[in-house]
Amino acid sequence: MSRFKLTLAASLLALAPAAFGQQLSIATGGTGGTYYPYGGGLAELINNHIEGASAVAEVTGASVENMGLVWRGDSDLALALADTVYQAYSGTGDFEGRQLENIRALASIYPNAVQLVALADSDIHSLEDLRGKRVSVGAPGSGTELNARALLEANGIDYDDFTPQRLNFNETADAIRDGDIDAGFWSVGPPTSSILNLATTREVRLIGLSEEEIANAREAEPVFAPYTLRVGIYDGVDEPVPTISIPNVLAVSSEMDEELAYQITKVLFEQTDELIAIHPAANDTTVPFSIDSTPIAFHPGALRYYEEVGAEVAEHQRP
Repeated sequence: MSRFKLTLAASLLALAPAAFGQQLSIATGGTGGTYYPYGGGLAELINNHIEGASAVAEVTGASVENMGLVWRGDSDLALALADTVYQAYSGTGDFEGRQLENIRALASIYPNAVQLVALADSDIHSLEDLRGKRVSVGAPGSGTELNARALLEANGIDYDDFTPQRLNFNETADAIRDGDIDAGFWSVGPPTSSILNLATTREVRLIGLSEEEIANAREAEPVFAPYTLRVGIYDGVDEPVPTISIPNVLAVSSEMDEELAYQITKVLFEQTDELIAIHPAANDTTVPFSIDSTPIAFHPGALRYYEEVGAEVAEHQRP
């Protein structure tokens, strides 16, 4: 075989993951949140626009579990909250002593809003009113639980002060509707289907945070940012609701083929209208948001795309 043919064969092998039927698994979350429909939309983009590649969205326990899935190679891509991704990448917080060094980012895709929901006729109007109540803090190992716990502890409330329930989004909505719990946390891109459905069957109240509570949360967890839930986002929300938000990151393994990572990043930002048609959270899927929000190193394939479009990448975002 000539040297040219050997070189060509090697090049084709290098591109094989992106071009020859690579089946990709996208780790998302529960069906009642934003991760699953967003991940399904991303799978459609890959199926429709990356030749030879196919993808499917998988239901998971969300952020913390998803980091382990990517680290072990059980999933190819994963959606996860930025604080969870940073902790996995740096071996801190819930990942103390087990740093997942191969975690890389393709992008930050939209912000999650921490949404605390109770029935409109309840006596819960603030974080302090959660004391002594039955409260869902999110599914075990989810980013929602990490965010809820960080917010509560930053404001002097711990699990001993109420009865915590670890329920996923749909279970939380059902339990609030049926009176089995008093309130529940969501950390998800608004609007989310489980709250939308709850608000059509029962009158709900979204609990706003004070400026002091937001400041306390941001001091404890710097990736938190102020966010306001708009009027009308759910039935019964007739005034803006101040809360906190946190970016969501699309994470992969450092071992993903560079060309494949480049193609997925390119499709994500250049076919965004197709994602928006599936879920409005994708309105925030932009290059500026990603560059401003991603707390860890980008995969070299993603970095190649950002440099190609002239984005200014920070030093901490370089592998």
